Amino acid sequence: MKKLYSILVIVILLLAIYLFTQNTNLATSSEQSKQVVILNNDINLRKGPGLSYPIAVSVNEGQAFSMIEQKGDWIYVAKDEETVGWVPAWHTSSNEQNQLSSNIKVAISTVNGLNVRAEPKTSSAVLTQLSLGNETVVVKEEKNWVKIEDNLGTSGWVSKDYINIKEKSADVLTEMKSPSEVESFITIKVESVNVRDEPDASSAIVGTVNKEETFKILDQKNNWYKIEYSEEQEAWVYRFYGIVDSIAPSSNESKSITIIYGGTNLRESPSTNSPVVKRASLGESYEILSTEGDWYEIAISSNESAYVAQWVVSSDIKQQSISKDKPVVNRKKGTLNGVTIVLDPGHGGNDQGTAGYRGSIEKDITLMTAQLLQEKLKNAGATVYLTRESDMYVDLRKRVSVAHTYAADAFISIHYDATDDSTISGFTTYYYHDYQQKLAQFVNDSLAKKVTLRDRGAQIGDYLVLRENYQNAILIELGYLSNPTEERVITTDFYREQATLGIYEGIINYFDAQLQ
Repeated sequence: MKKLYSILVIVILLLAIYLFTQNTNLATSSEQSKQVVILNNDINLRKGPGLSYPIAVSVNEGQAFSMIEQKGDWIYVAKDEETVGWVPAWHTSSNEQNQLSSNIKVAISTVNGLNVRAEPKTSSAVLTQLSLGNETVVVKEEKNWVKIEDNLGTSGWVSKDYINIKEKSADVLTEMKSPSEVESFITIKVESVNVRDEPDASSAIVGTVNKEETFKILDQKNNWYKIEYSEEQEAWVYRFYGIVDSIAPSSNESKSITIIYGGTNLRESPSTNSPVVKRASLGESYEILSTEGDWYEIAISSNESAYVAQWVVSSDIKQQSISKDKPVVNRKKGTLNGVTIVLDPGHGGNDQGTAGYRGSIEKDITLMTAQLLQEKLKNAGATVYLTRESDMYVDLRKRVSVAHTYAADAFISIHYDATDDSTISGFTTYYYHDYQQKLAQFVNDSLAKKVTLRDRGAQIGDYLVLRENYQNAILIELGYLSNPTEERVITTDFYREQATLGIYEGIINYFDAQLQ
């Protein structure tokens, strides 16, 4: 009996050892299959699954961690007892066929100086700004707002109206480098701030920097940039005091502008209301002393300066910073990938345009129409800019300058017509130069298929935004507000939807024809 009991004990022990070994192997196998690697430098592990939690520790690209837990887009990882925390899945790669995040959404800024706000509302504090073309990871979408995070861990909200959202492989994160990894520059956007000898607000003050001054970024630590303060001295500045770009400021020798319109006003201060100092002739060149908003301060003699609006001149700075070669895109029919379009909502601000018989104001309707068309074009893959995005006055030459600045493949100016004769009706598409005629015809033909108004055809029109435009530009009058019957039709949501659909299809047809 004792012998049998001993045998039974031995069997139980052997079975227990076997089961323990199998469980250990399974656990080891499971643990090995849940390893993740950090994709970027200076990634913050947080104490909870969200950007609002405190930072636990910063880690760098290439470090491997064991995955402990996952909550939504956040995973809890551990390297050792001290290096633990939560990290966004899009900052990692996994050995489980990228099961955590093989694709991410990327927000691409379509404007310069896009405000990144603390909350999804226009009254919220501005945390920082994005430059044209900046790419950030989409964390969350909420109605007309998107929460984004850049590679430095800064997060905030941006309006969907000023971004394009595209889905990309998570591998793209390795290409979205921080300012410390590429040659970048910060332009100060507040009046005057202190720079310090260490990346800390309590450290010694080295000196001050002023608004619109630009400095080369040498390094980055948390929310501070080390800048080249002078030829002999480095300093640290708080990152939210400026905008980062990869464009170097031009040397003094190349800071010049050339007048492109005869009789251009040079003024005492940067305002169209300021007194005129002199009128410049076509082709004259001046040295740039400084930049203030949309104005250049220029030297008109050895001891006298004046201001000139950027949109009436060409400059070395403008060409260097914005006129970049466009990438070649293999575009398919029915899409607008690689196409840049500038939409020009007519009038704005103190220029209301025409007023309809029933009280409709042209400047309001043109903006609504342009915004509706913008969405259609963006959905087709186009990069779209608006000459104005709110009720503001924009000089006609500045509107043309926007087309030149972005090397627009098409410039579409949107208007509604009026005349003393209230019986006149219909829509018209205008062009000025021969190279603009084909686009005008395509758009007019498609518009005629979508709206019931009288088709007045594609005609030559001597408008400044067409005449002075080197790009492929047209101006569309989408009906007469001075005709009471027509006003009732063209001010409806249905008409704007049909009209923008017609313009959209005309643009598609025009660019499709170029592929044949």
